[in-house]
Amino acid sequence: MAERVLLTPSSLPLPSERTPTTMALFSGAASARIIPSVSLSSSSRSFFSLSSSSPSLQCLRSSPRISHLFLNQRKAEVRVSSGGYGTVSAPKSFASDPDQLKSAREDIKELLRSKFCHPILIRLGWHDAGTYNKNIEEWPQRGGANGSLRFEIELKHAANAGLVNALKLLQPIKDKYSGVTYADLFQLAGATAVEEAGGPKLPMKYGRVDVSKPEQCPEEGRLPDAGPPSPADHLRQVFYRMGLNDKEIVALSGAHTLGRSRPDRSGWGKPETKYTKDGPGAPGGQSWTVQWLKFDNSYFKDIKEKKDEDLLVLPTDAALFEDPSFKVYAEKYAEDQEAFFKDYAEAHAKLSNLGAKFDPPEGIVIDDSPNAKAEKFVAAKYSTGKRELSEAMKQKIRAEYEAVGGSPDKPLQSNYFLNIMIIIAVLALLTSLLGN
Repeated sequence: MAERVLLTPSSLPLPSERTPTTMALFSGAASARIIPSVSLSSSSRSFFSLSSSSPSLQCLRSSPRISHLFLNQRKAEVRVSSGGYGTVSAPKSFASDPDQLKSAREDIKELLRSKFCHPILIRLGWHDAGTYNKNIEEWPQRGGANGSLRFEIELKHAANAGLVNALKLLQPIKDKYSGVTYADLFQLAGATAVEEAGGPKLPMKYGRVDVSKPEQCPEEGRLPDAGPPSPADHLRQVFYRMGLNDKEIVALSGAHTLGRSRPDRSGWGKPETKYTKDGPGAPGGQSWTVQWLKFDNSYFKDIKEKKDEDLLVLPTDAALFEDPSFKVYAEKYAEDQEAFFKDYAEAHAKLSNLGAKFDPPEGIVIDDSPNAKAEKFVAAKYSTGKRELSEAMKQKIRAEYEAVGGSPDKPLQSNYFLNIMIIIAVLALLTSLLGN
């Protein structure tokens, strides 16, 4: 039976026993998990022989003053068996590699330039995230952006007709960048498509964890229909379940400024129109706007006027100008593209995060967009008066608690004396190393 041996950097002596955190590796369409290493016997344990799952050690690692000591303790794993030595790839720091995310984005841009596939990539990201149910706490049962749409059982849902083509377009990029999860790739592709079509810069973050098997896919029926009996009520039923409001429903609907509906996939639209018969891309279908590869506020203008029979208006589209609450935002966006872009960017980013489990908990930002950056903590801002913490800061604090197995609502149980002893011992070790 194979035995697992851990190798540590020679430049920094480490404890004789360390149990690496269980990591999930994603490669191609398959997923595999590394089982935690087998602990050494009790006779070989030292003062530092703590499992990485120990609350005390987790608290130590989370300390901002000394957490950097653990950053270089990523160990390569080697299996020892009768057949010899075989190296297993080192555990990844996060769900997705930031550098590979950036490179994958450049490949997606090239794909968009050659295939004109902006609409279907946006739809792919939306449909992976749009299964989220805010009333279910457990992951992945709650649905959302978790990469489950790559499995055949979910691709066969009626609302996902044709999305297998989007997966085929992205699969070579996934194969090239195995350090990017499917969940991140789907959302990265959708966000890049919006921006490359002339839309707003989206405040995206990454680090979504993938589900690993088709049994974790959500049941069919969580996505919206195009022609329900009561369109406005249906939209609210679906989007309220996700935690979205009327303004976000209308703003997100504005993405129909891109793309076409094909009757052979959705059952809606004409086989072709004067705007789609020559492409670009595969010809055919019926678009909502004349320039259906340009992201702007034309969708709201054209639906409001309803003057062109070659432009598509679904029952759920018409509801935006018929429902009193929806109409307020639809009228606003028809007149003010800047307001539409602002609200759309916020709603799209929110949708892309629904139901996702992030590693690291605060996510990964690969842009210099000021809207995407985490809020910088300034002590003076919160040390006087009774000023309420911002939502961004509350989320950051909650993420820090959850990273060590705690919660702001439930104080983390920990042996503080042991933590102090560990810190003193680590400092003593460093002093000894520096002295030598």
